[in-house]
Amino acid sequence: MHIILLGGPGAGKGTQGDFICKEYGIPKISTGDMLRNAVSIGSELGKKAESIMKNGELVSDDLILALVKDRLDQPDCRKGFLFDGFPRTIPQAEGLESLKVSIDIIIELVVEDNEIVKRMSGRRVHMGSGRTYHIVYNPPSVADKDDLTGEPLVQRADDMEETVRKRLNVYSQQTKPLIDWFKNYELRNSTAKFVQVKGMGSVESIRDRLIREIKKINTTYKV
Repeated sequence: MHIILLGGPGAGKGTQGDFICKEYGIPKISTGDMLRNAVSIGSELGKKAESIMKNGELVSDDLILALVKDRLDQPDCRKGFLFDGFPRTIPQAEGLESLKVSIDIIIELVVEDNEIVKRMSGRRVHMGSGRTYHIVYNPPSVADKDDLTGEPLVQRADDMEETVRKRLNVYSQQTKPLIDWFKNYELRNSTAKFVQVKGMGSVESIRDRLIREIKKINTTYKV
C-alpha cells in the first residue's frame, strides 16, 4: 500500500499516520524523517543535506527527491509506505511522478482553520521532558504545571495563535494548487485515488474513516 497523507499543521497527520502504518505494517516517511536518517547514517546525500542546513539554507527539491529515492530502496518499504506531508509543492509532486513511484491513494485530512487554531494554541509543553498537555482536551491537574514535576508549562512560539494562522495561510497558498495537481494525477493514473477525509471528531472516529477509505482502494490488504 502506497499512501500520501496531506493536511495542514495541526490536522492530525502524525497521529493518524501512525495508526495507518501500524495497521498495514508500513513505515511513515516525512521530509524530516528522510533528512534525519540520511544525516545519521552519514550517506553522501546526508552529508550534502547537513552542510546545506548548517548554513541555514533550504534543501532543494532535487536533493529531497534523491533522498526519497534512496529511502524507498530500503527493505522496510517493500510492503509499502506512507508519506506524511510529502510532497509539499508541485515540483516535488512532479519529481515523485518522474521517479515512477506508484501511489495507491492520496488523502487530504481536512480540518477547519478555527479548529486547528484551537487545537494548537491550547497546547502546553513541559520543556524538560517533552510532555504535552492541552488546556481543553488534556489539561494538567494543576493549571500551567507539569503533573509529575510541578514545573511550569510553556506555550511554544509555534503554537501561538498569530503564528498558527500564518502557517495555515502558507499551507493554503501552497496546497490548493497541489490538491488540484493530485486530482489530475488521479485522472492520469487509473490505480490512484484522491480522497478528502474530515479530520473532525474523536481520534478513533477519524482513524476509522481513514481506514475505510483505504480499504475501498485495495481489498487485498486485511483491515
